[in-house]
Amino acid sequence: MPKASYLKSWYAASAHPHPAHPALEGELRCDVCVVGGGYTGLTTALELAERGFDVVLLEAHGCGWGASGRNGGQIITGYNKPMATIERWVGAEDARRLWDFGEEAKAQLAERVGRHAIACDLTWGFAYAALKPRHMDDVTAMEREMRDRYGYGRVRRLDREGIREQVGTDAYVGGLLDEGSGHLHPLNYALGLARAAAAAGVRIFENSAVTAIDSGAEPWARTDKGLVRARHMVLAGNAYLGGVAPPLAGTVMPVATYLIATEALGAERAAALIPTNIAVSDMNFSLNYFRRSADHRLLFGGGVSYSGMDAPGLRHAMRNKMLAVFPALHDAKVEYFWGGQVAITMNRMPHLGRLSPTVLFAHGYSGHGVALAGMAGRVMAEAIRGTAERFDVFTRIPNIPFPGGRRFRTPALVLAMLWFRLRDLL
Repeated sequence: MPKASYLKSWYAASAHPHPAHPALEGELRCDVCVVGGGYTGLTTALELAERGFDVVLLEAHGCGWGASGRNGGQIITGYNKPMATIERWVGAEDARRLWDFGEEAKAQLAERVGRHAIACDLTWGFAYAALKPRHMDDVTAMEREMRDRYGYGRVRRLDREGIREQVGTDAYVGGLLDEGSGHLHPLNYALGLARAAAAAGVRIFENSAVTAIDSGAEPWARTDKGLVRARHMVLAGNAYLGGVAPPLAGTVMPVATYLIATEALGAERAAALIPTNIAVSDMNFSLNYFRRSADHRLLFGGGVSYSGMDAPGLRHAMRNKMLAVFPALHDAKVEYFWGGQVAITMNRMPHLGRLSPTVLFAHGYSGHGVALAGMAGRVMAEAIRGTAERFDVFTRIPNIPFPGGRRFRTPALVLAMLWFRLRDLL
């Protein structure tokens, strides 16, 4: 776990008041036991409870404590791989279904925010920002694929002047504007889902870390002080699932990512940084991303660690990256610095599947979880209700474990990422 504390995050400081849920004590029975109180688990629980299932959700800390409450808040179209690559893996027909699922994921998120009155600063607009001319070749390819092959008309290529109208910096040579992507306050979104799930009848238990599970015909989950027996179980721990399910341990890699938040800049100064209030990500492999907050701060993220250890001076390094984009912020204080773990897969695609006929799992969204985790929750709920066709499309994505096992996969990945970082400099 990174030393950059959850308690130092701007998200936690600006979170809406929310009720605490009790820790599990004793033995319970239910239809479905959900392990994990992030977007995946909360969405699965909500979808099932709204259809009459008795659901118990177990969360090791508090709802939204993991990646769902610490991420960059970006709602991004598609997946972490081009659709052409996905077509090679699963064929054109399933690739089209996966594209449609991604679009449904964004619509689903917006519908939930509206229906449950979740105050999470949902805002639409996102841009990929090109740092060098070769990135513009990628921009052209992305626009053609989304617009021409998949009929997605909400993207527009930007030249240097066009990106300058979106972002108040001379750091970029162009980019791709996506009006169908966006951003939100991730922790308040998670807390809003928890409130909706509880109102639908989900029994939520916080500070109830699962220490062991059984994936047999009548699955159960054990905590230090309790036991839940169910007809079905959903594992939704993502990067924080730990060793509870050994068969899944090698299929995802916990990766630490970090954010800083400036002091409140005032409305005028913040608007000058990003006049259209979009979210922005550059196009390096080891990328940086940023957006404005509702209280007129700049939230700036990046600084990924694949080693499991915080780099020395990381807060200062993050500030220097921000100043490389926005030199005018040289006098702005950094008030918050925090980190957390996201889960990546070997192929950077979501990993959904079954441990047994009674136990389903979803994890490894690889940077696209704000939208896709909700879709994973929906298709898992459908599968538990007896309709698994859409869930099975995700299971056909080829996922392989990281090479080297748990002992050697981290140094191997660190070496691989060093190559990509060196490439970013070219």
